[in-house]
Amino acid sequence: MTLQKTKIRLKASDNFSVEEAFKVLRTNIQFSGPNIKVISFTSSNENEGKTSVSLGIARSFAELGKKVLVIDADMRKSVIASVYSDAIQPIGLSELLSKQAEPEACIYQTQYKLFHMIFSGKYPPNPAELLNGNIFNELLASARDIYDYIFIDTPPLNVVIDAAIIAPKCDGTIIVLGNGRTTNSQLRNVINQLHKSNSHILGLVRTGADASRGDGYYGYGSSAKKKKKHHRKQN
Repeated sequence: MTLQKTKIRLKASDNFSVEEAFKVLRTNIQFSGPNIKVISFTSSNENEGKTSVSLGIARSFAELGKKVLVIDADMRKSVIASVYSDAIQPIGLSELLSKQAEPEACIYQTQYKLFHMIFSGKYPPNPAELLNGNIFNELLASARDIYDYIFIDTPPLNVVIDAAIIAPKCDGTIIVLGNGRTTNSQLRNVINQLHKSNSHILGLVRTGADASRGDGYYGYGSSAKKKKKHHRKQN
């Protein structure tokens, strides 16, 4: 199968600290277990770095020799195609889920050999219904047989419900926390929504940390528990 090609633009791809953080995050995901293959990324609000993390960790796994698929499931307000790639109005997930296109027409080969991409496609009037349908389930089932990891970029959960629809279909969900942009109550709401949908929360990724202060780039696994304790102290 010959795939269409696209070039992915990754922010801070030449930043040593960011690259090292992705390697550590990659290792933590691997240690989550061999059955953790399909992972969704969400956040509380817009502009918290969720898309950058989704694409960055995908590239990190591809460089390790893993075959990776990124699915842009933000069919309401995605910017991956326009901001993070050179694709022009690509056919994508919305066309696939509405039976306007076959999977092979929606999968793009990036400049990283093992990194494939499905863009969100045109904005549909009913994204939640499409994500709840059998075609999306079938897409994930077939992708499991082909790819080592599938990363799904979902809309912010405090904005729309789509992430809570997708998360139970995945092996785990990672919450991206924008430094200084998310309140305690907003984060609690996201966690509660995911728990209500019986989703498996893998941990938190914090973006926008000040490297000069030694804050690091992300919090994962046990670090997520520490954040919860910190939030309780503040309240």
